[in-house]
Amino acid sequence: MSRRIRMASILLLACGPLALLVSAQMPPAQNPMGAPSPAAGSQQQGQGMISLTLQQAEALALKNNPQISVARLNALVAQQIVREQRSALLPTAVVNLTAVDANPGSRMSAGFLNNPVLFSRAAGGAMVSQLVSDFGRTTNLLSSSKFQAKAEDQNAVATTADVILVVDQFFYNSLETKALVRVAEDTVKARQTFVDQIRALTDAKLKSDIDLSFAKVELARAQLLLLESKNNYDTSLAMLSAILGYPRKQNFQLVEETSPLTPPSPDVSNLIQQAMDQRPEIKALQLDIQAAQKFQNAERDLWMPSVSALGVVGEAPVRDNHIPNWYGAVGVNVNIPVFNGFLFNAREKVADTQTEVNRQKLRDMQDNIARDVQDAWQDSNRAYERLAVTQQLLEQANLALHLGQARYTLGLGSIVEFTQAVLQQTEADIADTDAKYQYRLSLIVLAYMIAAPR
Repeated sequence: MSRRIRMASILLLACGPLALLVSAQMPPAQNPMGAPSPAAGSQQQGQGMISLTLQQAEALALKNNPQISVARLNALVAQQIVREQRSALLPTAVVNLTAVDANPGSRMSAGFLNNPVLFSRAAGGAMVSQLVSDFGRTTNLLSSSKFQAKAEDQNAVATTADVILVVDQFFYNSLETKALVRVAEDTVKARQTFVDQIRALTDAKLKSDIDLSFAKVELARAQLLLLESKNNYDTSLAMLSAILGYPRKQNFQLVEETSPLTPPSPDVSNLIQQAMDQRPEIKALQLDIQAAQKFQNAERDLWMPSVSALGVVGEAPVRDNHIPNWYGAVGVNVNIPVFNGFLFNAREKVADTQTEVNRQKLRDMQDNIARDVQDAWQDSNRAYERLAVTQQLLEQANLALHLGQARYTLGLGSIVEFTQAVLQQTEADIADTDAKYQYRLSLIVLAYMIAAPR
């Protein structure tokens, strides 16, 4: 099963806090957990903020996303295939109604082997057949279909995890862009206040016009940052709305989690083993291998005889005098394959090769998952270490800004020195905000990689 959502979601995290992916709109559906439905969302646009928690967002996506429905339908199809294979072990009953108008006692002069004498008659009867034994072929086919059905169940679980990962990333990207909007707004207010102060000092001939120009440049930069932040926030909300099934961008009031940030696990080997034990993709491939083995056994059993029992009974109320008024018979048929142009050999070889293909796919997936868990664990550790660094950077930048402003006010520093401190403080504030959300996102990806229960 393709992993189109997983690749998009991992790229979303790797591209950084302001990079956003294009997402197709999902069809509207009913909204669980008390949140407004997508159909009603367009009517509620502009009527106020819509409160949305992470759990509500996940429930909405799981209900509305068509890929979830496709995975569940595939699982239902696989269950019906199990019933199809089981039907070969059950009796087959057929009712026949026959009417013939013929020249009494005439014989067939041409045609294949059949009854050479024809009589006018009208008769009805029933035939029951039962497979006695085919030496394991049908039971192997039934077992193969059961493993395939279980594999489809695991594929549905994997699809659910993919969708939840994408929703979580869109949710936290929206929270991050909203936080960056607040940073930009605070920056604009601070720059505007500084420009007003410099303008007053310039009017009083205490500062030069070049100081006012530098201050206005910094104000313009802050305003550009605010415009870009708002645009990114609107875009992230539009994408979140689309993946939740809303036809238009919703004015969500995202409820942020307040749980404390904890360090990741110190031992990656346990995480890799947990991924090998719990990832539904691995379970699905393991079941595919078992299904292929059973099918291979079934193809090998094509060379074995098949034994069937047959019974018929009926009555002919309208008949020729030569025909009795009822008939009945029982019989056993043994079908022994002898030669068919090596067809069965080829089918067994194909099944054997497909089993080996599935084994190699499993090995490749296990290697890839081990690598992905290692990368996600390293990313989460780097993100956790970055928290302390960006916090220290912000503290030092705030201190440098305070000292730079004091020096500039006392006439000991230039406007260039002060604006440089202002720029560094803004960058440090953005980096600190980004670090907090990126660490939470890294934990989400790590939990996805090891299929941690939610």
